[in-house]
Formats: sequence, C-alpha cells, structure tokens
Amino acid sequence: MNQIEYEWLNAQQARDELPALCRVLNGCVAQGASVGFVDCDPQTFSRFWQDVVFSLACGDKTLLVARLADRIVATVMVVLAMPPNGAHRAEVIKLLVHPDARRRGIARELMLRAEARAREAGRTLLVLDTRSGDVAEPLYRSLGWQVAGEIPHYACSTEGVLDATTLMYKRC
Repeated sequence: MNQIEYEWLNAQQARDELPALCRVLNGCVAQGASVGFVDCDPQTFSRFWQDVVFSLACGDKTLLVARLADRIVATVMVVLAMPPNGAHRAEVIKLLVHPDARRRGIARELMLRAEARAREAGRTLLVLDTRSGDVAEPLYRSLGWQVAGEIPHYACSTEGVLDATTLMYKRC
C-alpha cells in the first residue's frame, strides 16, 4: 500500500503543481461536489488555482495537499485573511479528495492538520460551510464541529438544483 504524504505548499510550489491541483478539483466537481463550481471548465479551474497562488504569496491562505504515489490527490485550505474584528478566526475551505483516493482517511487527516495550522496561527475559532446532507458533514461532526445553522437555496449544484448549506464552527 502506498503511503500518503502531506505537505504545505508555498506559492511557487502551488504554481508548479497547477495541473495536479486542477485534476483534483476536476475529479471532485465531475462527481458532483458542491465546491463553488457548476461544471468542469478547465479555464475556470486554472483561474481559481492561480488566484490561490496569489493568496498564498500574500499570506492570506495556506494550502495543504496530500500525495499518494507522489501524486497530489487531495487539498484543504485555511483562510487567514480576516477583517480586523475577526483576526481570531480562520475559515477552512476546499477540502477536496479525488474520487480515486477516497476512503483512506485523507480528509480526516487534512482537517486535523488544517485545524492545527490555524491554532499555530493564533486562531481560536474556525468556520466552514458544507452542502447540507453532504458526505463531509458527518466527518466534520466527528471532529467536533458544531452546526451554527442552515441557509436554504444557497448554491446551485452541478445538476442545476439549489442546495442548502450548513454553516459550522469549531473553537480551538
């Protein structure tokens, strides 16, 4: 069995890995993941990751990847750029595990490491949102995340349906 390796990427490393990052995002969206995209447009994916590279260079975000057989198969980001009255919090976004790499504990490990990174950055409150009823929701709950509420008709799915989102938080 191949060992899974985890690595925090800086802006240059992420830029060098743009095709791999796009592959992970494409694999998730193609399977219907509600992660901000409604179709598998390569240019949109590339622009998204280029914006992430800029945010990494500015220190606004941190990017953790998981590698399996030296191939990036999963990501998670911690958004550190908050308004002055929210400097104590961070947002966890884009927990993505390529369909070929699921059911190996990668998402759980990414979350644990993201939470630790936020604590290291002095953050005491974490927030995230997830499609209500999605497969990730039980994972978050098992890690101690609490539901703050639900917003109906929040995001359009890849099937064109307006789905609710669940807002969650964790004090750390």
